[in-house]
Amino acid sequence: MMRAFYILGTIILCMVFKVQAQEEHKTNKNELKFSGRLSAWGHLNTENPYPLYLGLRYIPQFNYEIPLQESRLIDFESSANIYGSSGIRFFDSVSADGDINPYRVWGRYSTRQFEVRVGLQKIDFGTATMLRALRWFDQLDPRDPLQLTDGVWGGLARYYFLNNTNVWIWALYGSDKPKGMELMGSNPAFPEFGGRVQTQIPRGEAGLSYHHRVADSRGLNGLMPAYSEIPENRIGIDARWDLVVGLWFEGAWVNKSRQMGVFTNQEIITIGTDYTFGIGSGLNVTLEHMLTAYDETAFRFARTSNFTALSAMYPIGMFDNINIILYYDWVNESMYNFINWYRQFDKYTLYVMGYWNPENNQLPTMGTEENLYGGIGIQLMFVLNH
Repeated sequence: MMRAFYILGTIILCMVFKVQAQEEHKTNKNELKFSGRLSAWGHLNTENPYPLYLGLRYIPQFNYEIPLQESRLIDFESSANIYGSSGIRFFDSVSADGDINPYRVWGRYSTRQFEVRVGLQKIDFGTATMLRALRWFDQLDPRDPLQLTDGVWGGLARYYFLNNTNVWIWALYGSDKPKGMELMGSNPAFPEFGGRVQTQIPRGEAGLSYHHRVADSRGLNGLMPAYSEIPENRIGIDARWDLVVGLWFEGAWVNKSRQMGVFTNQEIITIGTDYTFGIGSGLNVTLEHMLTAYDETAFRFARTSNFTALSAMYPIGMFDNINIILYYDWVNESMYNFINWYRQFDKYTLYVMGYWNPENNQLPTMGTEENLYGGIGIQLMFVLNH
């Protein structure tokens, strides 16, 4: 209930800003926009606790802009994630779930070369698309048509130089809920902070990122030593080149200052490539490989896991597309199979998805929702944007 009042209050605040801005800046045109995305789905999988799931989700979004002089702008965004779902076990039982959560709530000041944004927002960067070593703050799953991810509370400032170099600086509220590829949440008593530099290189671009937080392992039920304060530093590097084919690289090193056994150090390396073949309307193929290691000593690579991902996308006619995404787990010798056919129009899209996966999901990419994609199943989804 408090979340709903918070969202409503943000919307009212935006409307108040509109009235005030119209009085103070009569020469500028202020604008309040409302948009939204409604999605409905049905999910059938006989291996799930409830073989049939039905769901409905609505994400209303308000945007308000206050143009200022000299190409400066103040703008706000407020959106909510409103959803409900029901699991059905035929002739036996029914379960229901639903909630309303803030999705994005932020305000921003920007100029031609600078912006600062404060509030609940999405922060993502890097070059990989399916197996992302730099998935630090989001839970985006490339198989999710809605591309849903929780935001983070904090501030982000970016400056863009005239030579296309840009510098990021952020400070986040420490959350006890793990984000990205974290194994444990943060200690809310300590803020998180970091930054990134991204610049052009011959035939491409490269970036260097850093993040610091204080982790908390007390809620892991003995899976690793329990500490309330674990200083953690991350260093990430990424690069992309546009040659005959697209080539990219991402690497991250995560180090904890306390002795956490094999979880003291983590190294993640991703390499990838893509190419569009001149077959019919154009077949786009993307291939990535990720190496992950957990060790007491940095860069020892004694305990590793390897995943390979392949995506193929082909447009069929004017409105239809088909996308196949395959993952292979080299340690467990497991294959994850996903296929998505969708028909897209101006305001709505129809998705028909099928999958055949191991029941125990070990993929290093997970969305924010409950894992319903173990075993064999199909899902139908209708999405309306307005």
